[in-house]
Amino acid sequence: MTTLARLDAPALAGSLVSVTKGAAPPRRFLFLQGPISPFFAEVAAGLRELGHVTFRINLCAGDRIFWHGGEVTEFRGAPAEWPGFVADFMDDQGITDLVLLGEQRPRHREAIEAARARGIAVTVTDFGYLRPDWIVVERDGMGPSSRFPRTPEAIRALAATCPEPDFKQRFGEDFSTQAVWDVTFHLASLFSWRFRRYESWLLHPPIPAYLGTGLRLLLRRRATRQDRALVAGLAARGPLYLFAMQMENDFSIRAYSRFEDNDTAIAEVVQSFARSAPAEAHLLVKVHPLDPGLKAWGRRIRRIAREAGVAGRVHYLPGALPMDEVIRACRGVVTINSTLGVRAIALGRAVRVLGQALYDIPGLTWQGGADAFWQEAPPPEPDLARDFLKAIAACLHVRGGYYARPGLDAAVAATVRRLHMDAVNVPLPGGVPPAG
Repeated sequence: MTTLARLDAPALAGSLVSVTKGAAPPRRFLFLQGPISPFFAEVAAGLRELGHVTFRINLCAGDRIFWHGGEVTEFRGAPAEWPGFVADFMDDQGITDLVLLGEQRPRHREAIEAARARGIAVTVTDFGYLRPDWIVVERDGMGPSSRFPRTPEAIRALAATCPEPDFKQRFGEDFSTQAVWDVTFHLASLFSWRFRRYESWLLHPPIPAYLGTGLRLLLRRRATRQDRALVAGLAARGPLYLFAMQMENDFSIRAYSRFEDNDTAIAEVVQSFARSAPAEAHLLVKVHPLDPGLKAWGRRIRRIAREAGVAGRVHYLPGALPMDEVIRACRGVVTINSTLGVRAIALGRAVRVLGQALYDIPGLTWQGGADAFWQEAPPPEPDLARDFLKAIAACLHVRGGYYARPGLDAAVAATVRRLHMDAVNVPLPGGVPPAG
């Protein structure tokens, strides 16, 4: 099947053919590292079929595996040589657009700096603020780097221009495929002499992380049953609150908060809970589903709770209990800046953000003191929450995923459409195409 045939799927609805007539001159797209999947390669192929020119710079052996077609250059130099290399490449090739995932990866930060100095448009993608089958296609950066408005008045005005979203799940992902591709990428990059000066953005070495994650996945079914029983029992006894852990190699923690790890944030939250939460309240600490298990979180959290004097009121959840189930059982949610905060807002729960986040907006999240949160924080304003979700769905997302078809096809088609029409951070002309 040709790329154009794939892009002719109902997710594209034939709209690209009509907009090419009289469109702006073809642009020149440079792709850096993206999702560990064929997503970037297929987006680039779609852009080429519409007359644009695409380029790719591979930084490691894993990049080579998931890229095919188009102009490809390999950077095998030392990290200190990269800023000059990518700046010269942009100048020599007349790049107009830079596309990447992870704007805080060191090589990506340097490329973005060069792009901005040259007036080159920067587009980033990642898993969506909305879940499960949404991905972000956003100008400049995500979270605090986003251009999305931060005042209730601006959000309401933007939402008035957006179509009503359909939040019903359309597409599924394939975790086994994601895991295989991830392992293939990182092991190829780890053992490649061709890119021996490549420095990974990962915080943990891949092999111990894979072993730890695999062990957690083997044990999580039993842990999930235990978590469900614990949450149900606690909910019958008094108010529940949730601290949602994030992956420690998540750049949103390191770049957009004052925390270096989860331990420090958990300790701060538990101490505040001990000082000010209602005596009958309990705090749940939920591990990220893909945490590599390199830290003994249960033991660490029990020690933190014991030192704060609330050993019987802080509970670690190691299983894979669906997050909606946990959030609905709770009165409020605390997070550093996880996108889970968006889901908590959608479900009408009070949210406190410890770092910086796109959704940390008056009327959506708690803006008062840390200790007052436990007894005074109200739920988000329903009308503002509805407008916020409507606006980010229309302006910052496309439907689909990175790892399984037909979600991958839909995400590719919609991303090509946004990039081709220069409709990034604005509602797509004609709205979101229906599911095929």
